Amino acid sequence: MHVPKVTAFLCALAAFCGSLAVAPSAFASHDQIDFFEAPQQLLNAAARPAAIAELQSLGVHAVRIQLIWDEVAPSPRSKKQPKLNLTNPANYNWGQYAPLIQAIQALGWKVLLTVTGYAPCWASECSKTKYTPRELVTDPNPGDYGQFMQAVGREFGGFVKLYSIWNEPNQTQELEPQYLDGNPHKTLESAVIYRKLFLDGYAGLKASGNFAGTKVLMGETSPLGVKAVDISPPLAFLRGVLCLNSHYVKASSCGTLPTAGYAQHPYDQEQGPFWKPPSDLDGADDVTIATLGQLQTALRLAADAHAIPRSTPIYITEFGVQSYPNRDLGVAVAKQAEYDAIAERTAWNDPDVVSFSQYLLSDDPDPGEGSFQTGLVYVGGKPKPLYDGYRLPLTVSLKGGSQVAFWGLVRPATAASAVVLQYSDNNGNSWQQLLTAQTNANGYWTAGGSFDKQRIWRVQWTSPSGTVYVGPPVRAYVSGNPKPQS
Repeated sequence: MHVPKVTAFLCALAAFCGSLAVAPSAFASHDQIDFFEAPQQLLNAAARPAAIAELQSLGVHAVRIQLIWDEVAPSPRSKKQPKLNLTNPANYNWGQYAPLIQAIQALGWKVLLTVTGYAPCWASECSKTKYTPRELVTDPNPGDYGQFMQAVGREFGGFVKLYSIWNEPNQTQELEPQYLDGNPHKTLESAVIYRKLFLDGYAGLKASGNFAGTKVLMGETSPLGVKAVDISPPLAFLRGVLCLNSHYVKASSCGTLPTAGYAQHPYDQEQGPFWKPPSDLDGADDVTIATLGQLQTALRLAADAHAIPRSTPIYITEFGVQSYPNRDLGVAVAKQAEYDAIAERTAWNDPDVVSFSQYLLSDDPDPGEGSFQTGLVYVGGKPKPLYDGYRLPLTVSLKGGSQVAFWGLVRPATAASAVVLQYSDNNGNSWQQLLTAQTNANGYWTAGGSFDKQRIWRVQWTSPSGTVYVGPPVRAYVSGNPKPQS
């Protein structure tokens, strides 16, 4: 994220034994796209080759890139619109975006391109007032944005086929104004602006000549609304964009929005992926990883109202678990790996969710307010347990008091392979083999076993080249409880 995010105001709110066995596997109704976002490294020409090699070794096959309008626009600080053809990609300075997308194209990876603000001064409220960063997200001009999107489609649309309109538009630092006259009891103005941005951006992509096979997502909303600081709840924002009232009845003046999916950033708090926002804080309109069902219901009701296409899926396009040294929302790094895997399994189990995401390879340099310590490695490059946990995520779910269900993924896998599940009864001082499991072609596997309160588990996998990888130790959790049971 290129500006401070939801963190600051969130802080203000408050098995089997012994012998080897071969386990049968059962799989959810779909596999999912796993996006990775590493802007610090991938948009740095010097750091990019090593970062791409590292992501390859971790099994990454898809990346999310936030393309920031004013970083590439002509004369971005001018109050007067340049007298240029703004649909011509030659009139933009694509900087490091172009070589990055070319490198990703060469690898055959999927790209999600989120085209967002800041807007250039001439395309925002900045053109009418004193320049401040806030004015660059105030009233961005939808027509100008549509021309920009046409240029984006002409430049990258031969390869990029998945786009998203704006980033976290329910956040006051990303799109202004959120509420008419700054009053949370009045019209949700950001939703009105966003609908125009989506329609003009969509039209621009269609006009690019590269639209065949293209999908355009709406949303990219952050998880929680806090009206006291002008952050709108994601589902209230969704209804505003789709011209729906609180009962999901659509205004006759609005047609169907041609979205291919709803993008959500379902971050949670330090209680982890089981945390549900309190109902007295507009929780019914918030969407964390534990409350994806609320978004599912909203999308189905919106489709029933003919506001969006039927069976519109959910894309999780930004997610991470904060760890120490973030003292406001962070958890111990061992728990970070456990929570991240549980969140990924939650998404995988949901047939309406088609993607998951890891936000950041390395932590933000400053652990202060608004930064993110969601990386696989610390700022200096030292790996956290999540580094191995990302490659080999494992969850152990306690079922009925005496049984556990195992779920895992071998992320570098490109074909079905065997994984070895190990256990330790002495806090990891020694490990024994519990069972082997067979993955499907995309690396997913499941198994079952008996619960032992003193036990921890981990996964071992040998790659086709003979390299042995070992995941971090994990404990058993019961649904809804942030405390481990083993």
